[in-house]
Amino acid sequence: MRHVAKLMAVSAFTALMATTAYAQTPKDTVVMAKQIDDIISLDPAEAFEFSGVEVVTNLYDKLMGVDLAKNNELVNELAQSWTVSPDNLTYTFKLRPGVKFHSGNPLTASDVAYSFQRAVTLNKSPGFILAQFGFTKENVTEKVKAVDDGTLVITVSKPFAPTFFLNCLTSGVASVVDSKLVKANEKDGDWGNAWLKLNSAGSGAYKVRAYRPNEQYALDANESWYKGAPKNKRIVVRHVAEPASQRLLLEKGDVDMARNLSKDQLAGVKGKADISIVQGDKGYILYLGLNQKNPNLAKPEVREALKWLVDYDSIERNIVEGTYRQHQSFLPQGFLGAISDKPYKFDPAKAKELLAKAGLPNGFSVTMDTRSVNPITDIAQAVQSNWAQAGIKLELIPGDGKQTLTKYRARTHDIYIGQWGPDYLDPHTNAETFAINENNGEDAKSKTLAWRNAWDIPEMTKVTQGAVLETDAAKRRATYEALQREHQKVSPFVIMFQQIEVSAQRKGVSGWVIGPSSDTNFYAPIVKN
Repeated sequence: MRHVAKLMAVSAFTALMATTAYAQTPKDTVVMAKQIDDIISLDPAEAFEFSGVEVVTNLYDKLMGVDLAKNNELVNELAQSWTVSPDNLTYTFKLRPGVKFHSGNPLTASDVAYSFQRAVTLNKSPGFILAQFGFTKENVTEKVKAVDDGTLVITVSKPFAPTFFLNCLTSGVASVVDSKLVKANEKDGDWGNAWLKLNSAGSGAYKVRAYRPNEQYALDANESWYKGAPKNKRIVVRHVAEPASQRLLLEKGDVDMARNLSKDQLAGVKGKADISIVQGDKGYILYLGLNQKNPNLAKPEVREALKWLVDYDSIERNIVEGTYRQHQSFLPQGFLGAISDKPYKFDPAKAKELLAKAGLPNGFSVTMDTRSVNPITDIAQAVQSNWAQAGIKLELIPGDGKQTLTKYRARTHDIYIGQWGPDYLDPHTNAETFAINENNGEDAKSKTLAWRNAWDIPEMTKVTQGAVLETDAAKRRATYEALQREHQKVSPFVIMFQQIEVSAQRKGVSGWVIGPSSDTNFYAPIVKN
């Protein structure tokens, strides 16, 4: 466990970094204990892991957003208004006047155009969210144009359903960066990427005070934010890997909020007068990804056998009760077209029959890359035990979030256990990554989860891509329902659970609302008395 930092007045960040124990958090600072070892970058064009995206959404503003108080309704943010042409190809946005970046620079349509150009050209992990609309580094300056300081025109390649396009603009990759500040910190044509990994250039509710990877980050409130000053002066998030340690810090008053308490830790704090529980349905899906480059995992019978070899009931009851619920399809509950079908249960005999048909009656050996945090480690160990009953020797390869994600994105894994969360509140956000692979080559521009697992699916890709052009909601829902049922049968994904995110907070802390995605975990409303 990391040394416990000493939080004194926090007038200087050096006090925050001290290594002796502290007893109480500052009145103007909200301190969270959270697993943040998955952060790879704070650059909105690159951040694509849960913790990184959560930071980004609190640093930057976007053209569009969602209102959690109105059932996640799509709302204007930097875009004061918008219109779309009759052919659904050209969008015109009128920007909110008077918005300034943290630097004091005015936010203009040129900054928005630059942000899109930057994200598309860098083409980091979340880049496909914008690229799917026909933007390339060669054409993005023509497709996304600033007409004047307050007007932006975007031309897309196909007549997508407008709600789909606008929902994509709520994603972190569509964040607007301060072009002048970023250009000033550019090195060797990197679009400021190296600098933005650790710093911020936004106009949002907070700005980065300091960030130490795998340790903690501190954000200062933007008192001049166009939505109004945040309810707190500073947010400090400390990496605490173990749920038991998070609980201890919370009970002692060393942190105000604990974000990753396990089933047992939650049971231990429930009912305590000085601690309250906040719960929210999350769109996160917990799954296993089976790399089709592995010849054994590429066999259809093996893929199906592994789905019959997970003891879903036991894992939910003994490991994740209250924090996850069983779910076996790629669309989380709450999304258009989500299904509740659970076709698989623990059946070693059936699994053995399938393995025998695949020519592997005695099982086989395989590895699984596993993030070294709970409950991921405990679930992986349970799966290891389940699979042993069919002769499958599963070796777990532990690592931190950054290590396992980097290996997964390079397609050098056998099996990866992890989570996927929606990037925007439209069913295509998950359908695209689980059921589209346009190019299975190493040079692919769009590196979805299907691509990461080397699953070549040209026909399913066509069906999934067609769904975003359907403006009839009922027809679109039916397409996703059928798609998921086919996906359950044939895909190299063992989808197991949907997360129920739970936080515990000390008395006097209020206003925290858990949104359905990392993009909707907002710090600004948190009040600390």
